[in-house]
Amino acid sequence: MHELPPNGQGVAALLALAILEGFDLKPEDPFSYHVQVEAMRLALADAFRHVADPRFLELDPRAMLSPSYVAQRRSLIGDRALPQALPGLRPEGTVYLAAADGEILVSLIQSNYQGFGAGILVPKTGVALQNRGLGFSLEEDHPNRVGPGKRPYHTIIPGFLTQEGKPLGPFGVMGGYMQPQGHVQVVVGLADFRLNPQVALDRPRWQVVPSRGGDRVLLELGIPQATALFLRDLGHRVAYEAEPGVFGRGQVVLKGNGVLLGASDPRGEGLALAPPPRPWGCPRMRRPQSLSPTPCAPGS
Repeated sequence: MHELPPNGQGVAALLALAILEGFDLKPEDPFSYHVQVEAMRLALADAFRHVADPRFLELDPRAMLSPSYVAQRRSLIGDRALPQALPGLRPEGTVYLAAADGEILVSLIQSNYQGFGAGILVPKTGVALQNRGLGFSLEEDHPNRVGPGKRPYHTIIPGFLTQEGKPLGPFGVMGGYMQPQGHVQVVVGLADFRLNPQVALDRPRWQVVPSRGGDRVLLELGIPQATALFLRDLGHRVAYEAEPGVFGRGQVVLKGNGVLLGASDPRGEGLALAPPPRPWGCPRMRRPQSLSPTPCAPGS
């Protein structure tokens, strides 16, 4: 799995998945939800503390993905929810598109952040400027503290999957701080639960909502109540959320055995499209005898 480096938050998805490699996840096992939520809480705590403009990083993000550190973070996950997920290392409106054409695979994301961003249009262009400065921290001595010429913590992270050095395809999940969490859940569905891309996108999701008073875990309708009660008994502050937009909107294109498989999240307005087949009578197409020839379009 490939993600954008800081000042993007892709390292949060990579760290959470690295932590989850030490667990045997099963699709409807309530404990699988518990360990995924805990891994995401730990990964977000590190991301919120360390992700910043690369020129101001106090820590090489690869340190968060070292086997020893991943094992250390994994060891914190037990049979109860952590009271608070803290960073372990010391020195915290989007559009996504997945496209494929033959050997070209593209993972693309764009966002002005809040609504029309800064609310400022470039004269004579209609282009609205972003307001990503909201991603800065105001804490003293924080690497992501607001400052002149700095790039802030950035949420947009187009993802890409490979296996044994070969490309599998682009994917992404829109939704602010839900993005790395959506990446984790989609990849768990694909890799651990062996789901096809559409089913992986369709599955009910959860979201960790960090808070100084203690992280909350929002559950999408469709996650069994027994799972919610199980998580609550382990100490998680869980609540169901009926608004599907809270849990992100994703797209996936996977390549395998000469076939491209596209999937689109039912929570959004996207869709999966493929080029139409060649008309009957065009090269490489067999026409049923009962149909008259159809002229081929120029260049077909």
